Amino acid sequence: MNPQVQLDPHALGRVHFIGMGGAGMSAVARLLLARGVPVSGSDAQDSQGLRELEELGATVFVGQRAQNVAGAGTVVVSTAIKPTNPELAAAREQDLRVVHRSEALASAMHGQRVVAVAGTHGKTTTSSMATVAFRAAGLDPSWAIGAFVADLGANAGFADGEWFVAEADESDGSFLAYLPEIAVVTNVEPDHLDHYGSAAEFFASFDRFAETIRPGGTLVVCLDDEGSRNLAERRRQTGEAVLSYGLDRAADVHISDVEARGVGSHCTLTFALAGEDARSLELDLLVPGAHNIADAAAAFTAGVAAGAEPEALIDGLGRFHGSARRFDLKGTARGVRVFDDYAHHPTEVQAALTAAREVAGEHKVHAIFQPHLYSRTREFAAEFAAALELADRAYVLDVFGAREEPIPGVTGHSIAELAASGRVASTPEAEEAIGAVLQSAGAGDLILTIGAGDVTALGPQIVNGLALN
Repeated sequence: MNPQVQLDPHALGRVHFIGMGGAGMSAVARLLLARGVPVSGSDAQDSQGLRELEELGATVFVGQRAQNVAGAGTVVVSTAIKPTNPELAAAREQDLRVVHRSEALASAMHGQRVVAVAGTHGKTTTSSMATVAFRAAGLDPSWAIGAFVADLGANAGFADGEWFVAEADESDGSFLAYLPEIAVVTNVEPDHLDHYGSAAEFFASFDRFAETIRPGGTLVVCLDDEGSRNLAERRRQTGEAVLSYGLDRAADVHISDVEARGVGSHCTLTFALAGEDARSLELDLLVPGAHNIADAAAAFTAGVAAGAEPEALIDGLGRFHGSARRFDLKGTARGVRVFDDYAHHPTEVQAALTAAREVAGEHKVHAIFQPHLYSRTREFAAEFAAALELADRAYVLDVFGAREEPIPGVTGHSIAELAASGRVASTPEAEEAIGAVLQSAGAGDLILTIGAGDVTALGPQIVNGLALN
């Protein structure tokens, strides 16, 4: 499939997903089912996500076997699927159409106006906020997001409105498939160098992303971020429409009066619509941190670009409760609040811990961090160490390798040994880190588990441990 040509989904035949239980794959499967496309899929293990798709009409296989692709017209894979996978090998042998998940998602968007949200950080929250805000403004968008969103009830949904809001993943270059009318770039900081090879190539990929905007479309950027600001300058030189947001006074949507308010936050957004005088609106969020305010401003700016009523957008943003694994409250026991966050880049870790400090106030912040990917740990060990020192005490687990093989000498200790203070410790075993926070956390303190791997499972264990002590 040519990503520059978004096929009608009904031209795909039965669509079979290899690894359908994953967050991104299940979202696309859900969308195609909603559009009446026959769907089947497999995964190595059973899951609630698979069962939900089965209830929606998908044919589900637990275990991956060559015969599962029989009768399929299109087979969908993610970057994680290896060529040796028996279903992929069978699809190749049978000369079936094989497409990447992003291309299947582009097909699911067929006929709708797309808002694609990209950036090294914040794209899940921004796309979630944008969807909630668009709904509040009566635009009734479809959406596909890389996390469950409580306010939406799912990670994806098909609706009758003309807009489609999508989280656009840059990790493997697949964000080039969507042909958006509005493209949001929250920030551009080097990451995923295992795929891109160099920071220069990573930056260049965002130029290519901006080039996929449909004629007459708009690029929305954060003026406070150097990478996205430079991207905006290059796009303006070619005559493309750009809207900006940020604390920078030159931003089209200017953020000011930022305040922390308990587990929420407040700011003022000042902007001027075409032909109108500047006006200001107060924004109160139910989620903490300056990074969430920036994401809300991005969603607001995208809504303004789409022609939505600003007051309605503000109302929707004010009722947003957060996305799964984004400063997600797992429970409270013994006066200690336990949160979980997906942060896996130094800037994200810094933002999460800054928000945690605001919420904790005069009390202490205890962090358990699990590095994600050996290559990322090697590249950013010093930056991770500096970010973790925002905690009163931080424990670094071993690396969650995901798709990568271990790199000799790269471990959680690689981060801890670079910390300037004695507040960051290497604790390879999760049980040791749990024991440490259970022993040291007192009433009013906050415990934050951080990372993109299975560290997310520790939060409920910590809550239970607190309740038993």
